[in-house]
Amino acid sequence: MKFTLILIISILSIHSFYGQNKEQSEMWKKAKAIHEKVITIDTHDDININNFTANRNYTQDLNTQVNLPKMMDGCLDVAWFIVYTGQGELNEAGYTAAYNNAISKFEAIHRLTEEIAPDKIGLATSSSEVRNLVNEGKLVAMIGVENAYPIGEDLSNIEKFYDLGARYMSLAHNGHSQLSDSNTGEADNVWLHNGLSELGKEAISEMNRLGIMIDVSHPSKEAIKQMFELSKAPLIASHSSARALCDHSRNLDDELLGLFKEHGGVIQTVAFSSYVNTNKHNAYYAAVNAIYNQEGKESGFMVLSRDSIRSLDEAEKAIYEEDYSKIVNKSSQKIKELRQTNGPVDVSDYIDHIDYLVEKTGINHVGISSDFDGGGGVEGWRDASETFNVTLELVKRGYTEEEIAKLWGENLLRVLDEVEAVAKEIQKS
Repeated sequence: MKFTLILIISILSIHSFYGQNKEQSEMWKKAKAIHEKVITIDTHDDININNFTANRNYTQDLNTQVNLPKMMDGCLDVAWFIVYTGQGELNEAGYTAAYNNAISKFEAIHRLTEEIAPDKIGLATSSSEVRNLVNEGKLVAMIGVENAYPIGEDLSNIEKFYDLGARYMSLAHNGHSQLSDSNTGEADNVWLHNGLSELGKEAISEMNRLGIMIDVSHPSKEAIKQMFELSKAPLIASHSSARALCDHSRNLDDELLGLFKEHGGVIQTVAFSSYVNTNKHNAYYAAVNAIYNQEGKESGFMVLSRDSIRSLDEAEKAIYEEDYSKIVNKSSQKIKELRQTNGPVDVSDYIDHIDYLVEKTGINHVGISSDFDGGGGVEGWRDASETFNVTLELVKRGYTEEEIAKLWGENLLRVLDEVEAVAKEIQKS
């Protein structure tokens, strides 16, 4: 009798196992079909101009989170490459250096799409151009400007950036700019403009006139509220998540989510580990770093801080990275054991933010971004080659094909169209 009972239980377990496997297989097939059908857009991918040369470029599978092979592997159709400039001094020398930095990044992106790989990727500046390039079987590059500091005090530079292909721009980054306060002011409650400067307010009007989406991902809350009041077109957050789930100043609180719901626009949920779950992120990486430091100590290697690595020259950095990779390899088994009990922030944690934003603003106001090569990435979506995993998790959560299409790109393209329509009306008057 006991043997018979065990046999019955075993048979039921086998049926359950295969039933679950079949269900998972069907879900995977469904997700794969959706993923390959919809237009997938990631609105924030940082670049290094050294990866846009004849000998070293995105046609190669570089050690970057985004490049053309990884985009193709993950079926990521559109990458918004970012013209990023860190915040410097608010003077003529600072503005000139920032402008030159921005131009070098614009030129790098154009070099990729016009000289290095025009047969593989094209630059798009409108929703129709995106769709045309996708239909041609090409990957798509778009351009966003992170920090308007490089325009200096000359607003005509906004049009120059527009002509170079910029279709969104934020007025600040980490540190107050001449145009807007930054979210970083929360740390010490020191503000430069109490929102937007007068020049910043004029910049909003100019961006509306030209058809550049206004990005609120780095400015202060007060500045964002003023942008909503002033802008005649919908706003975007190119890479932000929900503050209710992760209390970080880079995320949007419920009041700001309400403004998106009221005024339109789209919040591109960011897969930046510490903005998704700060506590989980910190706990995991503290444990990882402890392992690396111990392994380094035993091997006679000192693990450096990120700031210390930045201060190295290129030759020193190359040597450091090679030695560091050896420490990482030696630590692999310990890291594997760590992940069983204290894992990193993952795709499921990330989709929790999408769920929350959809609940608060509606399905038409939420999108997807990674912040790859700028610190972004979560377990399961560590680079562009793993992009499918986001769609798979969305299918697991019960999102329909239409909803997934909206999240992956249709919402963003709709807002781009709306911003363009407002510009045309302004230009008529």
